[in-house]
Amino acid sequence: MLVASVAMVILKNSWELPEMLKQRVISALVAIALLLIVLYQLPQPVARLVIAVLFVAAAWEWSGFLAFSATPGRLTYVASIVALQVAAWWLVPGTISYELVLYLAIGWWFTALAWMFFYPTTIPQSVGWICGVLVLLPAYVALDWLYLRSPSLLLFLLAIVWAADIGAYFAGKRFGRVKLAPNISPGKTWEGVAGGLVAVSLLAVAYGFWGNNKIAVLIPFCLAIGLLSVIGDLTVSMFKRHAGIKDSGKLFPGHGGLLDRIDSVTAASTLFAAGVAVAGLG
Repeated sequence: MLVASVAMVILKNSWELPEMLKQRVISALVAIALLLIVLYQLPQPVARLVIAVLFVAAAWEWSGFLAFSATPGRLTYVASIVALQVAAWWLVPGTISYELVLYLAIGWWFTALAWMFFYPTTIPQSVGWICGVLVLLPAYVALDWLYLRSPSLLLFLLAIVWAADIGAYFAGKRFGRVKLAPNISPGKTWEGVAGGLVAVSLLAVAYGFWGNNKIAVLIPFCLAIGLLSVIGDLTVSMFKRHAGIKDSGKLFPGHGGLLDRIDSVTAASTLFAAGVAVAGLG
C-alpha cells in the first residue's frame, strides 16, 4: 500500500517535472510493477525464464558494442551467451565451481576499475566479446540464485542499487562539481557518488532495524555493493563510448536500453551473492 501511495503521488504531480525526468519516473514505476509481478506472482520456472531472457536481451545490446558488420555476428554472440546460461544451470551454490564464478567476476570488476584509469584505449572485438561474458554471465548466475533463495533478498539487492543511483542523481545535480570519470561519463561526479552512498547507508540502517540485522555489518556490506555498482555503470559506459553510442538501446523511454538499466546490477549482484552464499550475510 505504501508503494502504491507513493506511486500515485508521483504520477499525480508528474506534470511538474521536466519532460525527460517525467519519462524516467513513469518508466521506472512501470518497470518496478512488472518486476514485482515477476518476483512474487509468476510460477518459479516462469520467473527464472524471464530472468534468463532479460540477459539474452542484454547480450543482444552488448553485441552492438562489438562492431559486427552484419546481424549474423550479433546472433552468434547472443547464442554463445545462451549456451553459457544453459551450462550455468548446473552450477550448485556452495560448490567450488559456483564460488569460482563469483570470485572470477569480482576479480574482473576490479580489473575493469583499473582499466578505467587508462581509458581511452583500443578495445579489440575479441576482448569486447570476452568482457561481455564476464559482465553478463556471472550476473545472471547471481540473480538466478538470489531469486531461488529469496525473491525479497533479490529485491533488497536491487533496492541498494536504486538507492545508490537515485542518491547520486540528485546529489550530483545539486552539488556536483568534481568529475568522477570525465573520459568515460562526463556527467558523473564525486559528489554524486557521495550522495549515493549516503542514500545506501540510510537504506541499510532502515533494513537493519526492520529485519533485526546487525547494522555494523550491514552498512559496510551495502556500501561495498553501492561502490561496485558505480564500477558496473562506468564499465558499460566505457564500452558504449568506445562504440560511439549514447544508449545501449531504446527499450525504456527516458532510460535507454536494458543494459542502461542493469549496468550497475551486473557488478553489484556478484558481490552481493558472494556475501550471501560464501560469507553468510543476508
